Amino acid sequence: MTHTTDRTVLKHIEELVAEEKKLYAKGAVSDAEKKHLDQINVELDRCWDLLRQRRALREFGRNPDDAEVRPAKIVENYRG
Repeated sequence: MTHTTDRTVLKHIEELVAEEKKLYAKGAVSDAEKKHLDQINVELDRCWDLLRQRRALREFGRNPDDAEVRPAKIVENYRG
């Protein structure tokens, strides 16, 4: 497993956004593609959450590597 850094999280976010744009650029999307887009959005939420955790830990003098990817169910419950 590779070491997680802010840069690796941001790179993964960029890859997910590119994949999302590629699917939307097709125009009409199939049900399977809609499901895949939903999965991409959940993964993006989890990545942004991890990045926020890392930055918060760093801001308070703690090790950003203590941040953990949280389950989708927890991250999705943050939506207001």
